[in-house]
Amino acid sequence: MPQHQTPGVPPTPPLPAPTTAPPPAPNAAAAESASSASSRRQQREQGVGRRSFLQEERREEPARQGGRGLLNRVGFSLGPNARERAVRDDEHAVSRHWPGPRTVAVVNGKGGAGKTPATVLLSAVFAQYGGAGVLAWDNNQTRGTLGWRTETGAHDRTLLELLPQTQRLLGAQGQSADLAHFVHHQPQEKYDVLRSKPIRLAHENRLRPTDVDSIHAIAAKFYRLIIIDSGNDESDPMWLRMIDLADQIVVATTTRDDHAEAGALLLEALEDRDERSARLARESVVIVSQADPKASPAEVTDVIAGYQPLAREVVGIPFDREMVDGHLRLRALAAPTQRSWLSAAAAVARGF
Repeated sequence: MPQHQTPGVPPTPPLPAPTTAPPPAPNAAAAESASSASSRRQQREQGVGRRSFLQEERREEPARQGGRGLLNRVGFSLGPNARERAVRDDEHAVSRHWPGPRTVAVVNGKGGAGKTPATVLLSAVFAQYGGAGVLAWDNNQTRGTLGWRTETGAHDRTLLELLPQTQRLLGAQGQSADLAHFVHHQPQEKYDVLRSKPIRLAHENRLRPTDVDSIHAIAAKFYRLIIIDSGNDESDPMWLRMIDLADQIVVATTTRDDHAEAGALLLEALEDRDERSARLARESVVIVSQADPKASPAEVTDVIAGYQPLAREVVGIPFDREMVDGHLRLRALAAPTQRSWLSAAAAVARGF
């Protein structure tokens, strides 16, 4: 039947018949699927993975301290302020476990500069937040006092009794529980102490560098963190071997001029010793304790400022009577002092 044509308008051309693409051949579809799978595999090998359905951004816990924490306890949901967030960051730093053991040497050429308190309280902080596996070791030829400032275990043994057992402990049959015969566990703060024997004369207590190697090998087998309280003789082969084994050094000092100067001279001497020792000096942490209650804030600030060009981080510790004499316990310190030791431990942790 002819279509109606409007006068003066050209006829509409007929529409082309629809075309349908032929389905891909079976072998072509398989090749496309294999190519896609290969491409995804290559992306995974290059570290480009798909987005996981299980990944979620870690939510920040509500504030627990101060006014915000008080409001949260009555139904609010407020985030922490900057101070509480800094505490959490430091706690996270000291809670980490590293692949392999780490060794920290606490040093200063002057006696009474705060090496033993630093060893004890750093050990306590790392054990409290990171769990077991922390050893405080008294590497001192001349009447080390680490054992006097920590709790005594069920025996009175020291590293001198440990040394003859080196081969057995390092052998396949050696077990961590065997160390209970030689170390003194601190039940409140969950770290162990390996004592020297200060009641003996120095020449009777003398250790060789190979002895330091043996003790360190045992410690590295059974502990994740080894903090060494050193002696005062920087020329002693035992002291030098400790430096060779250290992953990091901590300079302990008070605000006294002679303590501060001795620590600074030690860092300069390490810079001149060899490249590895120089790196330890550059990446060191300095802990400045206000041992004198009459020291002014300006004195503390001056010592901290003097060390800042020499070390990676410098941390100040306020005066606290609980640090003066007797057994050292982290929980017995005032809250600001505990916070300062957490900061010091976090500074050490950031160096690993």
